Amino acid sequence: MSDSPLTTTHRLLVEVIDALSAAAETGATDDELLSVLTLCEGTSRRLDRVVVATVAALERRGTFAERGYTSTPAALGDLLGWERFEARQRVVAADQACPRVGLDGTVLPARLPATAAVFAAGQTGLRHVAVIARVLASPAAERLTPEVWAGAEAQLADKAAVYTPSELQTWGTALVEALDEDGAEPDDRPAAAVNELHLVRHRGKAGGTLKGRFDDAAMFDAVATVIDAHARPVTGDEQRSLAQRQAEALADVCGYVLDHGDVPACGGRRPHLNVLVRLEDLESRARAACLDFGGTLSPESLRMLACDAAVVPVVLNGKGQPLDVGRVTRTISDGLRRAIAARDRGCAGCGRPPSWCEVHHITAWQDGGDTALHNCVMLCRACHRLQHHSEWEVRIRDGLPELIPPAWIDPQRRPRRKPLLHLAA
Repeated sequence: MSDSPLTTTHRLLVEVIDALSAAAETGATDDELLSVLTLCEGTSRRLDRVVVATVAALERRGTFAERGYTSTPAALGDLLGWERFEARQRVVAADQACPRVGLDGTVLPARLPATAAVFAAGQTGLRHVAVIARVLASPAAERLTPEVWAGAEAQLADKAAVYTPSELQTWGTALVEALDEDGAEPDDRPAAAVNELHLVRHRGKAGGTLKGRFDDAAMFDAVATVIDAHARPVTGDEQRSLAQRQAEALADVCGYVLDHGDVPACGGRRPHLNVLVRLEDLESRARAACLDFGGTLSPESLRMLACDAAVVPVVLNGKGQPLDVGRVTRTISDGLRRAIAARDRGCAGCGRPPSWCEVHHITAWQDGGDTALHNCVMLCRACHRLQHHSEWEVRIRDGLPELIPPAWIDPQRRPRRKPLLHLAA
């Protein structure tokens, strides 16, 4: 029985890569090694073009939607292990640098035809395509006439072969601004106020970073007044810096509001603090513990929190399994939700925090599944939808949840388990 074209192609590709690897071994000259680098980069760009064309074909067919996905980047991330930004990069290239098919079946040129040509020839990379698409989607570019816009795209595509992506971004932005002779229409209205606050959890260590901006004077004044009132030096020889006093003042105010304020429900429960303590740490006088958002607690911080009645301690055994507090009811009780959050630390699929998640019955309630820890798992809305509308499966093994991908993602259907950093030790 003859091999399929794809099998033959794979075999030949492996042989070529092996030959290239052999050519780059110790006996190669400097010039030969430099040639290997340029050859690999050119080949990688050609392969990226094949990947992008394949993504475009799958999107036209609606393959991922048929298999339960509402987002192509999410499907690519599960299939190929890409980060979302890597998947989005390919999706953008597929949308902008590949031929399209109209509703009547007519083949239409790519939205960026000149870019598509240099990309197909391997003269430019994925990041260049993303930069060109971003520059030509700017407000200044949208004000250009179609003819001028097409000329700018051709110039950007030509420069993509000689500029790095960041250089192309700078040059392209300047080009578009120069071509946009009239600029934006005058607007005498005051600029819209920007009020934003970013909370970024530190990965792999305790704490996080807050960064905010308040153009609304009243909002800023309210925040500043509360912090200022609580950040005054305690004694005449106060050793804490102003920044430290203000940080601790903000935490004090938030802690007070959690206990006494009218706080909306968050993920199905009031947003008090969960303190997760491993059994061995508890037996050794609680040398360490974890929070839902803030990471690992120091012994001093843990002892301070233990004095607060609003803190809910959850004790975990060596496998990260909290005590089952489930009830024989379809409704997820507050205690059970806390136990599931303590075990799963957020979405068991993608790691989103507990406040973004819902609780999923592994065996459905109507099919006799218990509302108990061993039959419940925490999932964000996107991962929860996949459990009900695709071939993904979830189960509890050794007391912890793991997801089993469809065969089209992994033919061996090897279970996937989210890394639980609080159990790494």
